[in-house]
Parts: sequence; C-alpha cells; structure tokens
Amino acid sequence: MSKQHSSPTMKDVAREAGVALGTVSKVINGIPVGESYRIRVEEAIQKLNYRINNYAKGLKSNKTFTIAVMVPNLISPYFCRLVSCINKSLVQHGYRMLLCATDYDPEQEQAYVIMAEQQKVDGIICLSYNPELKVSESIPFISIDRYFGSHIPCVASDNYGGGKLAAEKLAECGCKNLAFLKIGSRLTNEPSKRKDGFVNACESMNLPYTLKIVDDGTPYAAFENFLSEHIKEGKLEFDGIFCVTDSLAYQIINTLKYMNINVPEDVQVIGFDGIRQFGDLDFYCSTIVQPVEEIADVCVGMILNKEDSLPPSLICLPVTYAFGGTTKQ
Repeated sequence: MSKQHSSPTMKDVAREAGVALGTVSKVINGIPVGESYRIRVEEAIQKLNYRINNYAKGLKSNKTFTIAVMVPNLISPYFCRLVSCINKSLVQHGYRMLLCATDYDPEQEQAYVIMAEQQKVDGIICLSYNPELKVSESIPFISIDRYFGSHIPCVASDNYGGGKLAAEKLAECGCKNLAFLKIGSRLTNEPSKRKDGFVNACESMNLPYTLKIVDDGTPYAAFENFLSEHIKEGKLEFDGIFCVTDSLAYQIINTLKYMNINVPEDVQVIGFDGIRQFGDLDFYCSTIVQPVEEIADVCVGMILNKEDSLPPSLICLPVTYAFGGTTKQ
C-alpha cells in the first residue's frame, strides 16, 4: 500500500521557492516583500497547490476573517445587489461573509447579532429595522441607512438629495402637479429623508404636491384607491409621481396602465434605488440610483479599519438620476 501524501506546508512552499519561511508568511499575509520573492512564492504556492489554513491563521491573529452581513430579505433586488457587492469587497480583502436575512423581524435581528457575536466574527454590517437593537461594544458594527448615534458609524446614500433631485427632474420634464408615494417603516431612518428632499424642492419651485404615505403591511389597494380618487373624467390630476422605491414605482406603473393612463405621456414616474432587470440590464423605470458598489466598499473598508482614529458617525454618498423610459427625455 502506497503512503498517502500529506498536504503541502509553508515549509514546502519555502523550500520550493528557495526563500525563508518568514518570506512565505509575509506573502500569505499581504506584507510587502521584494517583487521577485513574491513571484517565486506565488508560483510555488500554485505549483504545490498549497492551501492557506485560515483557521490556524485566525488563531494566531485572534481573527476569524468572517464578517456577518444582515439584511431584511433576499427577495428585494436592491438588497440582493447590496449583499453581492459587500461579498465581492470582502473577498478582495481575504474575508468571508456570514449572511443573515432577518425578514424585517426585530427578534430575529437581535438573535442574529447574538449568534454573530458567539461565532466570534470580526464585525457586523447591518441594515436594521429594530429600534431596540443591542450590540456589544467589543465588536465592530457598521449600520446601513440607519443612524443609531455617534457610537455606531452609518453609511447611507444622500436620500435627501435624491428626493430633491427627483422633484427637480420631474419639473425639468414639464410636470406641474406632483405626488409622492411611500410605503415603509414607521422607523426614522436615512431613507425617510427622501420625502423631506422632495417636499423642499417642490416648495422651492412653488410646485403643488400631494403626499400619500402608508406603513409597512398596508394593502397595496391603498394606492389603487388613492389614484382612483384623483382621476377626473379619465385624467389623473398629477402629471408627475415620485415613488420612494423602484419596487413601488413598478407596481404604480402597472396600475396606471390598467387604468388606461399612459406613462410617460400622461404621467411621468421616478423611482428610487436604481434597480435593473436581471441585475445588469435595463432600468425598470426612471430612477434615482444609489451607489451600491461604493456603499459596499465603504462599509467593508470601515469594518476592517485598522487605524486608531474613530470613523465618522455618518457617511452620506451621492446619488444620480438615470433615465428608464418612464419620464420624457
């Protein structure tokens, strides 16, 4: 019976590359070495099919190289893209993602935080809807879209600027009477500012506007009734609508078509998020685009921050407008 070969070790890599063991360790841990040494080590790693033992590496550095990422669900295209971008950024830094979908349940959120702490993850990136969420101060924590206070950094899009931009674009496209439609949490968070920016822009431009805001869980029929109430002699009173998300905009556009109201000829619609069909094709509607990749990179950069300086409590990233066929060019 032939003796089974054991997996190659760092010593084997060092012998194959003709370098010191410490040089191999530096290359594996991303510490700068001479270019020729780095190339020789990487070639030896590939030739020997050496696999880095992350568990042993973690024991030495007191790290698990794992970041917990918590989002409300994996159904929303926006959350899916956000998770994908965070995972890509983590992989580039040599980290893995522990993914938790909370289904907007505050108890699940808290349970996942406790589980993540018990798993000794190196940090948590969280999009939370739990107003009472408790997190240990011993673990790095980054919030997305929710400002907890100066002790927890928050990364968000410029929601206020996005709401303002939506109103300005509708006015620029010739709209004279606007509506703002929102379905969402009662929780005060960064996306709540979309309404504030919209209202501010309308009042600055002396544009009449109407708000229709309902809480999560309210049947969609509330919007159907709202639209029906504002149709006079087959014509909608509004000629411009800003929906708080692309998902809501998509539903509203379909409802308007059912009511024989043409988009964008009779009424123009702008959503918010920048969702694309099948992830990377056309926009579902004209929209305010969130910089998802930048949000992900900033969150990962902050959670892996090795500097002693405290990060800012709120980082607000710029948004852009994109034409998606539901406004007039």
